Amino acid sequence: MARRALGPARSLLAALLAPALVALLVSPARGRGGLDHGDWDVDRRLPPLPPRDDAPRVARFVTHVSDWGAVATISTLEAVRGRSFADVISFSDGPPGAGSGVPYMYLSPLQQLVSDLQENPQATLTLSLAQTVFCRKHGFDPQSPLCVHIMLSGTVTKVNEKEADYAKNSLFLRHPEMKTWPSSHNWFFAKLNITNIWVLDYFGGPKVVTPEEYFNVTLQLERQLSSPRFGPHYHLVRV
Repeated sequence: MARRALGPARSLLAALLAPALVALLVSPARGRGGLDHGDWDVDRRLPPLPPRDDAPRVARFVTHVSDWGAVATISTLEAVRGRSFADVISFSDGPPGAGSGVPYMYLSPLQQLVSDLQENPQATLTLSLAQTVFCRKHGFDPQSPLCVHIMLSGTVTKVNEKEADYAKNSLFLRHPEMKTWPSSHNWFFAKLNITNIWVLDYFGGPKVVTPEEYFNVTLQLERQLSSPRFGPHYHLVRV
């Protein structure tokens, strides 16, 4: 009799838990803030990819819609000293629809990345549209050039007081969890001063983009396409 009673009990338990599990799976992640800060995984919110033959616009597009990337530095760890060493870093180039093109970061002296940068500030940041819905929607493998990724190389420096507020607002808007990170870690705002740019968005090798071409791209809002839920759409144009 006890075994027979287990069947209905399990069914009842499953029915009670199902709504909670579904809500957990579809709810926006707290750390990224969901729709409130521009969750690019929402189809209707991800702007269209610029023409692939316009590499500067593609580069700015990838930078702006990305929330994180892989930063490669020259390691100071004894086991791999002098070799390349990569780590994942969250960043922001500005509020959704108002990006500056400059990758801002929130760093701590406790990170190995920072130890490396203190000895050699040179770094390369790799960003890929694989983190958005774009590649999944079109069936592109993350390694495929069609998935689109870029490499930004330069030096990482601490931002000055003039830029600190912009960096803080840009990062905390798109990464609200950062507000709760322990102050004992001595967090500070930094940025990548871009000197070299490569865009890999099609077969045949990467395209070289100069910083001047990259920063001459601006975001242009299209308010006629705006909606109450998702706000104004925009596209990137070259000055």
